[in-house]
Amino acid sequence: MKGGGDSWEGYWTTKVGWASQGKILVRGYRAEELIRRLTFAEAAYLVIRGELPTPPRAQALDAVLRSALDQAFISSAVPPARFAASAAPEAPAGAIAAGVIAFGSVTGSPRQCAEMLIAAHQMMKRDRLGLAQTARRTVERYANEQRKIPGLGHPMHKRSEPRAQALREIAMKLGVWGERARLLDAIQREATRCFARPLTMNLAGAGAAVLLEIGFDPLEMVGLAILGYLPALIAHTTEEIREGVPLRIIPEALGARYAGPPERRLPARYGKRPRAP
Repeated sequence: MKGGGDSWEGYWTTKVGWASQGKILVRGYRAEELIRRLTFAEAAYLVIRGELPTPPRAQALDAVLRSALDQAFISSAVPPARFAASAAPEAPAGAIAAGVIAFGSVTGSPRQCAEMLIAAHQMMKRDRLGLAQTARRTVERYANEQRKIPGLGHPMHKRSEPRAQALREIAMKLGVWGERARLLDAIQREATRCFARPLTMNLAGAGAAVLLEIGFDPLEMVGLAILGYLPALIAHTTEEIREGVPLRIIPEALGARYAGPPERRLPARYGKRPRAP
């Protein structure tokens, strides 16, 4: 208990919003005013960051949220949602949550790329380096540590990731493809040169760069990426419930196989029960 004794005053405090009889405040603004006057992206920016965005920042956030609407079976989030929906069609919220839980550092989170860009940008300023020098040091560090460079590479789009390119173009037109975003461009060029093969900027990388430039921090980006996935998860979940197969399985024809020991019998000593005294 905060303050000791029996007082719970101040145990929980929030700057996000508050409701009382006849009044709902969101970051100090009346909820009904936000409903009447703001777009979803503007309101989302306000709720998360605490202040209203400039028009370019709101448009850039809207583009980020639109960029991941295509989620299909290649996405790690869609099959878990559909499996859960097929097993418990009465619980669509659980199926959507199953898809959200499958979201992480390997499956499209912009957080890791954003953290890399922040560290690289700090190094660039500290050591007074250019973009190319900073990119070279960054790529060398990841190569020496045998780690994958976040924000680069895609299992299907080897030369150009169409969503990432579209988002980058919009950000450039809006004037929000700033220095940290250009650093990602430089890291991509250096990685392609270093590894002697194309390494395309993926959507997580482009999203991380844009979100950094419009004021978000890496921790907030995790939820924003999930927010962009949600329409697709809703669509897949409801489609599975309406049209899917109850209790889906992975048959041998789709690659399921057993790799354990062959059939065997328990040793004779098992199953023998000691006599009661």
